[in-house]
Amino acid sequence: MLKLDGAIVGPSFQAGRNWAVCKNIRSSIVVEISMTRSGKPHKLYQRVRLSMLTLTTVGIGLAVYALYVETAKEHDDNYKAMCDISASVSCSKVFTSKYGRGFGLVGSVLGEDHFLNVPNSIPGIIFYILNIIMGEVKSIGVARAQRVMLSLSNLMSLYLAYLLYFVLHDFCVVCVSTYMVNLILTILSFFRVSALQAITTGKVKLK
Repeated sequence: MLKLDGAIVGPSFQAGRNWAVCKNIRSSIVVEISMTRSGKPHKLYQRVRLSMLTLTTVGIGLAVYALYVETAKEHDDNYKAMCDISASVSCSKVFTSKYGRGFGLVGSVLGEDHFLNVPNSIPGIIFYILNIIMGEVKSIGVARAQRVMLSLSNLMSLYLAYLLYFVLHDFCVVCVSTYMVNLILTILSFFRVSALQAITTGKVKLK
C-alpha cells in the first residue's frame, strides 16, 4: 500500500500509473525511431534532387548548343562545329537534316513551313525546364507524373537513335549525350518517388 497526499493508494493504482509511464516512454521511442528512419529518405531525396537538377541543366546546355550549331550552319555552310569530327561523326549533319526539325514528323504531316516545325532542341529546352520545375515540387503526384514523362522521353530517344544510325548513318555526340541524360534522369525519377514515399510514411509515424 502507498500513501499519497494523505490517501491510501492500492496496488492497482500503482500498476496503472506505471503502465501510463511505460506507454509514454514507448511512444517517445517510436517517435525517435521514426525520426531516425526518416533521416535516410530525406538524405536520399536531396541527393536525387541535386543529381536531377544537375542533369537537367546539362540537358539544357546540350539543347542550347544544338540550337546554336543548327542556326550557325544555316547561316554559314562552311561553319564547322566542335562536334563535327568526321563525315560519319557530325552533329551539324543531323541538326540540319529534315529529322532535325519537328522530329521528322511535324514537317511530313503539317508541312515544312508550319510554325510547329521547329528545331528539336526547342522542345528539348522546354522539356528540361519543365523537369527542373517538377523536380523542385515535393509531391508524390508530381514526382510520379515526372517519372512517366521521363520514361516516355526514352521512347523518343530510341526513335531518334534509330534515325541516327539506320537512316542518317551518322554518330552525333550531342544527340547520344542527350539520350544518356534522359536515361539517367528516368532512373533517378524512380529513386525520387521511392524517397518521397518513405518520407511520407515517416511523417505518418510521427503523428
